[in-house]
Amino acid sequence: MGFLTGKTAIITGGGRSVLSDGRCGSIGYGIATAYAKEGANLVITGRNVKKLEAAKEELERLYQIQVLPVQADVSAGGNNEEAVERVVKEAIQKFGRIDVLINNAQASASGVTLADHTTEQFDLAMYSGLYAVFYYMKACYPYLKETKGSVINFASGAGLFGNYGQSAYAAAKEGIRGLSRVAANEWGPDGINVNIVCPLAWTAQLEKFSSDYPEAFQANVKTPPAGHFGDTEKEIGRVCVQLASPDFKYMSGETITLEGGLGLRP
Repeated sequence: MGFLTGKTAIITGGGRSVLSDGRCGSIGYGIATAYAKEGANLVITGRNVKKLEAAKEELERLYQIQVLPVQADVSAGGNNEEAVERVVKEAIQKFGRIDVLINNAQASASGVTLADHTTEQFDLAMYSGLYAVFYYMKACYPYLKETKGSVINFASGAGLFGNYGQSAYAAAKEGIRGLSRVAANEWGPDGINVNIVCPLAWTAQLEKFSSDYPEAFQANVKTPPAGHFGDTEKEIGRVCVQLASPDFKYMSGETITLEGGLGLRP
């Protein structure tokens, strides 16, 4: 166990997903595993109850921590603020504190050009991404202020570099970056630091794409200069652990690109 023992982290999109070799198969589950190994109690959210329950069973059994799974969804037409407030209320009722908020969940219609995008597709990205981050940050703020906690929000190279067919996704992610920078400024006096991660990792979804459509994968997916895609636990999750550590408390409002050398910026 480590410096997070006895502390509480909320991770959106934290349901269990594994690769064919047994490693963590999603960024959310990779983060959850990294945090569990450091002794943190977890509140994990998502749409799929089975994946949330599977995550709870495995993480509690392997790492002797407590996991609170809460089904929650932020979408157009939903009682979104109420849904998020319910998650936070349940977290406080069970653990009494919130030390880290990690906004990882996001859905989008990838591959659809701007000219062909529908309002429904744009809403999907905005609500599941930008609005969800907004609601979770608002709801968690009083408790993060008490613990002088940390917020880690997820953005993407799609927004940084304008990836083809990613207009709604990129817009949501850049909105999250802007919101995070403002929060870093406003919440700094409260002892809360806020940072952004732009990841590129080997996930179960990417693995399935490579096996189902090998030619399309070869033509469209570029391996980073590092020679491999990031491990969701060891190369994404572990960075998120460090971003919540005292060693990185002075850093706030920054965008960290974890893309193995692909995400180079001046």
